[in-house]
Amino acid sequence: MRFQSYLNTAVLLINTYDGSTPLVHHLKHYFAQYKKHGSKDRKFIGHICYCYCRLGHSVNGLPIEEKVKLGLFLCNDEAGQWGSLFNEDWLSNWSNNLTEKIAFIHQQGIDFVPEKIFPWQDEVSEGIDGTAFSLAHLLQPDLFVRIRPGHEQTVVQRLRDTGIPFQKRTANSLALVNGTKLDGILEVNKEVVIQDFSSQQVASFIVPDLIQLNWKEQWKVWDCCTASGGKTILLQDAHANNELLLSDIRDSMLYQLRSRLIAANIHKWHFHIADLTRPNNGLGKSQLFDLVIADVPCTGSGTWARTPEQLLNFSRSSIQEFADKQQKIVSNVIPNIKNGGYLLYITCSVFNKENEAAVTFVQQNFQLQLIKAEVIKGYDKKADTMFAALFRKPTT
Repeated sequence: MRFQSYLNTAVLLINTYDGSTPLVHHLKHYFAQYKKHGSKDRKFIGHICYCYCRLGHSVNGLPIEEKVKLGLFLCNDEAGQWGSLFNEDWLSNWSNNLTEKIAFIHQQGIDFVPEKIFPWQDEVSEGIDGTAFSLAHLLQPDLFVRIRPGHEQTVVQRLRDTGIPFQKRTANSLALVNGTKLDGILEVNKEVVIQDFSSQQVASFIVPDLIQLNWKEQWKVWDCCTASGGKTILLQDAHANNELLLSDIRDSMLYQLRSRLIAANIHKWHFHIADLTRPNNGLGKSQLFDLVIADVPCTGSGTWARTPEQLLNFSRSSIQEFADKQQKIVSNVIPNIKNGGYLLYITCSVFNKENEAAVTFVQQNFQLQLIKAEVIKGYDKKADTMFAALFRKPTT
C-alpha cells in the first residue's frame, strides 16, 4: 500500500506540473507544504516523477498511472521495491536488458516508439544515433569527477579506503554513482572538479598540436560565458599561465565563481558583467585576447537525461531562438580576438542549428579558419552530449 500511495502522489504532482520551473523546484514546493513525507518518501516519489518524464513523447493513449508504471519498468534494472505495483507477467520480464523489455512492452499492445522519447530527430547534429540518444534518456547519468594534476594517486586511494565505488574512464576521469557524497572525502575544486565526462573532453581542443601559441608564455584569455568556472579550471590545468577575464550576464555568479577559483588556487583573474548579445560589451576594440572561450547559452538538449522534464516541455521554436543568440554572441566577441588568436566555441546541445550551423556562420561572416569541430558523444557513456569547435583568426 505504501508504494501505491507514492504512485498516487506522483500522479498528482505530474498533473499539477506545468513546466514553468525545474521539476526539482515543483517537488520541493509540494513537500514544503505537505511535511508528512519523510526523506525516503520524497526520494521515492521524486524518482517516480522523473521516470515518467524520461518517457518523453514515446507513448500515447495510456492513462497517466499506466504511463508512470511504464516509466518505472523501463528506467529500473530490477523491480525491487516497485514490484508490488506490477503483476507477475511484468515481473517475470523485468531485466536489465532494455531491448527485451521493449519487446515485452510491444507484446502487451503498447505503442512505445523509442525515437519519440526525443522527437526532434530531424534537428540533431550529424553522426548522432537518434535511437541510441533517445534511449539514453531512460538512464540517470553518472556523476563524473576530473582529477586535477598531481592528485591522481591520493584521490583514487582515498576513494578505495572509504569504499566508494567508482570506474576509471581515463587516467584522470572517474565515474561514480549519481548522488555520491564527496564532502569530507575529497577536496572539490582543489583535488577534483565535478565535471561531466564530455565536458572534460574539451581539454582535447586545448593542446599544442591545435593551438599554435607560445605555451611557455602567458596567454590573455577571455572566458566570456563563464558561469561557475568549470572551463576556466580546465584551461588552467592545460595551460597554467593565464591572465583571465571572466564574464557573465549574471552578477550573481561572482560569489560562486570567487569561492570556486580560490579553492582551485586560481587568483589572476577579474570579473566583468556583460550582455554579449549586445554590440557594446564594455571592453572596447583595443582589448584583445589570445584565446576566447565561448561556452554559449544553448538549449542544453545534450543534458536532458539529467533534467528529463525538458523532454515534455521543450518548444521547437527555442532552437532558432538560441541559434540567433549564439550568432550575436560570437559576432560580438570575435573582434576582441588577436590576429592569430583562437575562438573555442562550445555548446551542450545536440541540435545542428546550434552546432554545425554556427560553424558555418563563423566561417562565412568572419573568415576564421576552422581547426577542429566535433560532436562529443556521451549518450553511450551515461554522460552528456556536447559540441565544440576551435577556430583561428588570420594573422593579417
